Amino acid sequence: MLKLVQTADGSNTIFNETVGENYHSRNGALQESRHVFVEAGLNYFLQQCNAAKVSILEVGFGTGLNFLLTADACIQREVKLSYMGIEAHPLTHELISQTGYEQYVSADTWREFIEAYPNPMRSDIIDLEIASCPLLEFNSDHRFDIVYFDAFAAAHQPEMWNEGAISHTAKFVKPNGVFVTYAITGNLKRMLKSLGFTIQKIPGAAGKREMLRAIRFEE
Repeated sequence: MLKLVQTADGSNTIFNETVGENYHSRNGALQESRHVFVEAGLNYFLQQCNAAKVSILEVGFGTGLNFLLTADACIQREVKLSYMGIEAHPLTHELISQTGYEQYVSADTWREFIEAYPNPMRSDIIDLEIASCPLLEFNSDHRFDIVYFDAFAAAHQPEMWNEGAISHTAKFVKPNGVFVTYAITGNLKRMLKSLGFTIQKIPGAAGKREMLRAIRFEE
């Protein structure tokens, strides 16, 4: 069962009673999404390479908040965005419509997203697709500049954080690509290091001391 709940910063998220977990931090859905994914992922990557286009893979598309904030940021920067979201259990159009996220992005971004969801969204600058499958069933010939890893916490969904899931995700990251997630554990750091990533521990969003950013540097 899914229900809409308000987080500490006033923004909404969805609580999944079956999993026993919120889709975003109870300390603030909006601040977490901006801090972990837009700032530590998108903005970091663009600052490093000054790219005119960026490709992103999100593991755990969920409510679409990470996508919406990313799309709006790319439109403002005039950076073309190719975005692939993986979501084994897509939320209904009705539930997405009730999140209230239209207040955090431009009217055009929200309208184009909500009119298309859950189908592909295409515009001159934004290309969104949602793969409705489990992570390990996802495959693509494409490699991505950034991975947003936003699965439920390991305490509730350990299969998303094991070696098979992380190594499968890592193979979609381009050389010099960025992997970001709200979590940081010794096991996750060890796995990513073994896969050729350099680990960066950086300050976490509200309620978390640290988060993880990993870079796959070219050899």
